[in-house]
Amino acid sequence: MAEKHEGFTADERAAMKERARELKAESKRASAAAKAAEAEKDLLEKIDEMPEEDRVLARRFHEIVTEVAPQLAPKTWYGMPAYNNADGKPVCFFQSAAKFKSRYAMIGFSDNAKLDDGAMWPTYFAIAELGEAEAARVAELVERAAS
Repeated sequence: MAEKHEGFTADERAAMKERARELKAESKRASAAAKAAEAEKDLLEKIDEMPEEDRVLARRFHEIVTEVAPQLAPKTWYGMPAYNNADGKPVCFFQSAAKFKSRYAMIGFSDNAKLDDGAMWPTYFAIAELGEAEAARVAELVERAAS
């Protein structure tokens, strides 16, 4: 017997509502500079709301992205820290473990990221810590993705 589809989960519905609030807030901002400053403020507030384990990883990810790809614009995307290209499209993002009750946080790259490598390549990376080796790998991926 076929399993009945119940629709979106509560977490998925919450993420969609969060995205609607983000779009509404964006439309109310005046100048591009004000929008950028407010978007980064929103992103940092979302990071501050995370449980400590996720918060530490998200802050470090933010530092890496802003250092190696300053051309990417920080903002929230479905309630997660994300970094957009000049066209306003997300290139990479951080997904906290707590948000979706996952075993680990993830760093993801959208189809706008320039990570193509043959016919198949990874776009999500599980992340349990960001030591020097992991930070170097993330920096290399973000730099390539944003190029």
